[in-house]
Amino acid sequence: MFAFLCLSLAGSPTAWAIRAKDIGAFHGVRDNPLTGAGLVVGLKRSGDSTRNEASIRALSSRLQGLGVNLALDDIVARNVALVMVSATLGPDQRTGSRIDVSVASTGDATSLEGGYLLLTPLMGPDGEVYAVAEGALVVGGFQAKSAGSSASQNTPTSGMAFNAGIVEREVASALDLSALETVEFALARPDFTTASRLALAIDGAFGSPVATAKSSSTVQIAVPAEFRGRFPDFAARIEAVDVSVDAAARVVVSERTGTVVMGAEVRISAVAVAHGGLTIEVKRRDSVSQPPPLSDGRTVRIPTGEVDPAVQGGQLVLLEGVTIGDLVAALNKMGVSPRDLVVILQAIQAAGALHAELVTL
Repeated sequence: MFAFLCLSLAGSPTAWAIRAKDIGAFHGVRDNPLTGAGLVVGLKRSGDSTRNEASIRALSSRLQGLGVNLALDDIVARNVALVMVSATLGPDQRTGSRIDVSVASTGDATSLEGGYLLLTPLMGPDGEVYAVAEGALVVGGFQAKSAGSSASQNTPTSGMAFNAGIVEREVASALDLSALETVEFALARPDFTTASRLALAIDGAFGSPVATAKSSSTVQIAVPAEFRGRFPDFAARIEAVDVSVDAAARVVVSERTGTVVMGAEVRISAVAVAHGGLTIEVKRRDSVSQPPPLSDGRTVRIPTGEVDPAVQGGQLVLLEGVTIGDLVAALNKMGVSPRDLVVILQAIQAAGALHAELVTL
């Protein structure tokens, strides 16, 4: 069996009001990746083996810096692991502020549980040191072995060190945002419709035409005179603007987990599908809604769908175009396997009847 999730609201996905700050950011205001190589100590014989010469050399170099001189052959330890450390430095984080760091083993260590990250410099793409990190690790997995048996959960060779990084150098911004007369707002998911709607929403928020959609990903905004030199206030006004986000019709199918996720606007044209001995008849019937006597209402026709699945040797007859939800509900009722579901949806798309992008995981 597979799970079916249809994302819909009263109306359509275009009715979803999302804050501008949740769909994009100002161009030039960005995070910066940091990375470095360090050592994790305090492991319970779950670190790198003696075959991993890189970790032994790194430990020897660190000990020499502390005044302890040991030859490589004198170091026999399984409580040390060579790791890569990464972090993200925000555009406005100041010197002395704390950041979280991620740690991942680079050698043959089996687990970083209980480890402590030694002082590690974190460098930017330009090779300069912007932060240092040191602290205890939090690992979201475990691995245990006993008498030839073993058990593991998640990935014990990676973890987090929360608030373990200290910013030592601020990132110099290439833009003086307070002096700009126009700024650009970049959408995380480029879409012409969303960009146009955002420009109109910003105009409505300021009461004047200040925004122009330049492309599917960029909205150019003129900074009003009263906000010159007050970019934080101006940015806060823009980020609070609500916009109806539009998205292309898409169907996501996970064959591994048997999950189907789709938008409410996904449609299927009239099409006949025959898959093994499976027969599905999808009918469209019209019902009538009558107003109460002596009222000002009027008679309204209401289209409804009816699905009648069965397993037999007949042909599949599809009388009317329906939503993909009707089809998936019928397949789910029949107990069709996730693999068969993927094949059926791919066949419908190949026939040109599935009006959406099909994404398989």
